Amino acid sequence: MAYFKAIYTNEAQADLGRLERVVRERIVLKINDILKMENPLFAAKKLKNLEIPHYRFRVGDYRVIFKIDRRTGEIVILVIVKVEHRKDVYKQKA
Repeated sequence: MAYFKAIYTNEAQADLGRLERVVRERIVLKINDILKMENPLFAAKKLKNLEIPHYRFRVGDYRVIFKIDRRTGEIVILVIVKVEHRKDVYKQKA
């Protein structure tokens, strides 16, 4: 059985920091629950049209965008890239 852990990019940490405390705690709890699953990708959707495959979790009106970094052995790291409201998360930044 694989071991899963999450690493937050600086952008994801900043995104979480901008959210209200209650929303932030709900998102972090959801990510922790997903990491306990046998296969976290069952709770995720693959995003299309990206060079490097990214996935997303839905937490209410928010989306957690992540990619997978498979390390040697049984450790799989979910790199949390972005956390934003669903109306903004898929927009391209200029």
